[in-house]
Amino acid sequence: MKYNNKILGLILARSGSKGIKQKNISKLCGKPLIAWTINSALKSKNLTDVILSTDSATIAKIGKKFGADVPFIRPLKFSKDKSPSIDAIEHAIKWLRKKGKNYEFVVLLEPTSPLRDHNDIDLAINKIIKLKAQSLVSVSKAVALHPAYLYKKTKAEKIKPFKTYKKKYIRKQDIEPVYFMEGTIYISKVSTLLKKKTFCHKNTLMYEVPKWKSLEIDDSLDLILVRAIIQNKQKI
Repeated sequence: MKYNNKILGLILARSGSKGIKQKNISKLCGKPLIAWTINSALKSKNLTDVILSTDSATIAKIGKKFGADVPFIRPLKFSKDKSPSIDAIEHAIKWLRKKGKNYEFVVLLEPTSPLRDHNDIDLAINKIIKLKAQSLVSVSKAVALHPAYLYKKTKAEKIKPFKTYKKKYIRKQDIEPVYFMEGTIYISKVSTLLKKKTFCHKNTLMYEVPKWKSLEIDDSLDLILVRAIIQNKQKI
């Protein structure tokens, strides 16, 4: 469904990375990692513009090659290891405003979640607009990492349940589902984000993605797993 709302698709990709050197442009099934997110964003029917914010001329060149708009190089003060994403998002929004481009919503798409597709983007946008919410984050159901199956370590190096339940043995079908934010999609009204400085607050919806889509690229093992999923997607 196409909306009249102006919706910014924003991709953040800085050059520094610890787990994998030049992670955002590392090869994944024949394409740079960032290309998977750019391709999904460009196929979206709801995004007005797809902007790449990066501090790297190399990443900017690759982003442009795959169709993203790279109107500026992000200042280094917003691209350090400890720089919060909200600072880079706010910089992009304000830079674009000065150029006469104003948006009602911003959709943050991180390159480290390459398994999301354009349908996820559009379904999430449909949901936040239909339900008239201010913000939305993607989540996935926690199963193996449910608090019922987590433990902590005592000072004596012994195992202790993270949470105590009345039943000694807990079946998966008997526990209340819990979810974790997995980073595939973040959406917010621009006005709300600039005010609250976060996507997650009391008026935040959830958009659930399946376990296989929730994988995030942090290290070389993640790349191997995601590569295997892409190559065998039809079997999932």
